[in-house]
Amino acid sequence: MTNAKDTVRQFLLQVRSGLHPDRADRFMADRVQAHQVVSEAPVVVERTPQQYAEHVQEMLDAYGAFTLTVDELIAEGDRVYARWTQIGRHVGSIDHHPPTHAQLTAMTSAVYRVEDGLIVEYWIQIDRQGITAQLEQAAAQH
Repeated sequence: MTNAKDTVRQFLLQVRSGLHPDRADRFMADRVQAHQVVSEAPVVVERTPQQYAEHVQEMLDAYGAFTLTVDELIAEGDRVYARWTQIGRHVGSIDHHPPTHAQLTAMTSAVYRVEDGLIVEYWIQIDRQGITAQLEQAAAQH
C-alpha cells in the first residue's frame, strides 16, 4: 500500500504537472473536497477525478506545457504539505488577459488529506497576486 506522501508526490508529478491528467482517478477519491481561496474568500468545491483532469487541461490551455517542480513535501499522518513552482508560458487567456507568450511562474502550496491511498480533501493557496503582477507586466511590454 502506498503511503500518503508517495500518493501526493505521484499525483503532483503525474497529474497536476499536466503530463497525465487522465490518471487523476489513480490518486483521487470519487469525490474530493477542494478548499480554495478566490479573491481572498474561502470557497469549497467538490471535484471528481474527471473534473480535476479537465481543470488540469484548462491550465495546459492557459500555460502551455508547463514544468512543475516539487519544492517541499512534508507528511504527518494522513496530511501531506506540498509546495511547488510551476513555470509556463502565457498562451491562453488568464483572468481576462489575452495571451502574451511571456513566461509565468506560479508559486503554490497545498495540504492534502489522504485516506486509503487516495486524496479525499485538500486546501490550496496560489500566489494570485504574483501571477497578476506578471500578467500586467507582460501586457505592458506586449
